[in-house]
Amino acid sequence: MSAAAGRKTLSQLYRQGWHEIPEVMASSYMALIGLGMSGIGAYMYVKKDGDNRRYRLRYTVYRHDDERVKKIRE
Repeated sequence: MSAAAGRKTLSQLYRQGWHEIPEVMASSYMALIGLGMSGIGAYMYVKKDGDNRRYRLRYTVYRHDDERVKKIRE
């Protein structure tokens, strides 16, 4: 037997994994989907200025010429 006969391609390992441990392969697929969705959610949170809380527990006084006043009014 040669050493090349023992090597498997990535698609062969993927197929073998689905036959031997389908629960782990399916949960790994679902985890990747969850990571992608959380990344998109975090991006949207930052993009829409998610840290702009209108209702806070402590009040903060801003000057009229402060940049943050424009974001609060929107």
